[in-house]
Amino acid sequence: MEQAAELRELVNSRDVPADIATRGRIVLWSGEGRRRKDIAELLGVSLPTVDRWKARYADRGLAGLEGERPGGAREQVPARVRSRVIALTRMTPPDGTGLSHWSTRELAKYLERAENVTVSWHYVARVWREESLRGRYARFCLWHGIESATYCGHE
Repeated sequence: MEQAAELRELVNSRDVPADIATRGRIVLWSGEGRRRKDIAELLGVSLPTVDRWKARYADRGLAGLEGERPGGAREQVPARVRSRVIALTRMTPPDGTGLSHWSTRELAKYLERAENVTVSWHYVARVWREESLRGRYARFCLWHGIESATYCGHE
């Protein structure tokens, strides 16, 4: 009975984030005997979500309803990987690749295959954009020995 009072207080508090209040309602309504299907429908969540929060509450009590908030910070790519993307972009692709210049996709594939570094081609494109680099223009400058940073796109 004491647990139900704590859950009601949590659910009705204006200071509690909505996602935690929803988790509290799942547990509270489950304790009142409502079917999990009805709980999921009323709260707009899936059945596995109902099961997860009931289990977390059973294991850890009120503390189990907190944490695991979505939208945390993404893992940052180390600076050495960014530097490697820039360095490779400015170099001729290795002979074994069969490439005359880098594309974002080919550079990302090469990094994973040859150096065991996983980055998306979107990341490579972002680095190129931020550094004003382009694979084919960097290659063109290497071919023609052009030193003009403005012409070659890396100012």
